[in-house]
Amino acid sequence: MASKGSGGGGTVVEIDKLSVEQLKSLKEQADLEVNVLQDSLNNIRTATSRLEAASTALHDLSLRPQGLSSFPLFLLLLPHSRFFTTD
Repeated sequence: MASKGSGGGGTVVEIDKLSVEQLKSLKEQADLEVNVLQDSLNNIRTATSRLEAASTALHDLSLRPQGLSSFPLFLLLLPHSRFFTTD
């Protein structure tokens, strides 16, 4: 048996009783859901990398002696900065 639907409240379907067309449709739906999940995971990985880069940059800035220019910090805070762009 396979579960069709999203989450734990899906409908139970006996796949051995489905027609070939129904099986193809079920596979296409599952493929679409997997693609959405893969895209979401890639977005999370990209955001994680950007957050780590921003964190490292902020840490490096905190190690600078007082009185040096804080201009690079200003660039980090701009929306068009490479850390905050969307793909």
